Amino acid sequence: MQSTAIELVLNAGGVVKGVLLLLFFFSVTSWAIILYKWRYFSKARKETDLFVRLYQSGKDPRRLAQVSRPLHISPLSRLFRAVNSERKRGTDEIRRALRRYEALEAARLERYLNFLATTGSTTPFIGLFGTVWGIMNAFSGIGAAGSASLAVVAPGIAEALIATAMGLAAAIPAVIGYNYFLSMARRMTIEMEDFSEELLDYFSRQAGRLREEGVGVYQEDISGPL
Repeated sequence: MQSTAIELVLNAGGVVKGVLLLLFFFSVTSWAIILYKWRYFSKARKETDLFVRLYQSGKDPRRLAQVSRPLHISPLSRLFRAVNSERKRGTDEIRRALRRYEALEAARLERYLNFLATTGSTTPFIGLFGTVWGIMNAFSGIGAAGSASLAVVAPGIAEALIATAMGLAAAIPAVIGYNYFLSMARRMTIEMEDFSEELLDYFSRQAGRLREEGVGVYQEDISGPL
């Protein structure tokens, strides 16, 4: 069966071969993206869990930014370090910075998923085009041979249907991967939104603590002997 399929592909017409090469490109690229995103989300999940533990340990912002620096994939860690550089600004400015960095991290999580969506929606039609073209060639061969026997019809039809099978083989994993990784990206985006509110309160508490310490030092200085 394998050798027969290979022979059919090799004996296919130029258009059908072009369709098969295009579908092969979509399939290989989709599988590369699926494997990449699988590793990416797995590592992001582990780094996020580690960052949450570090955050809950009560470290000050500067120390937390230092120890979380190796966590360069976790969206929460990246969000914290990005906003930490702007923590001395006002609350409204910090909130706008959080929204901006949230959008950037959400786009980072969904990177390359559009290709999977495109593969899942277009490759069945590309394969169908190759099938229709192959069937047209098969009927032309029937007309040239002047016979409609199974021996004459079967090779051309089988050659044409390979394009449909290849289109489905490229589309099905892409659709599954797109839906799975998009749901993971949305869950992490929701986590970022929740963390942003907590982070805003966190920086507000840190700013209040610094103001209190500054006032305490100032009062101690002016209460001393002249």
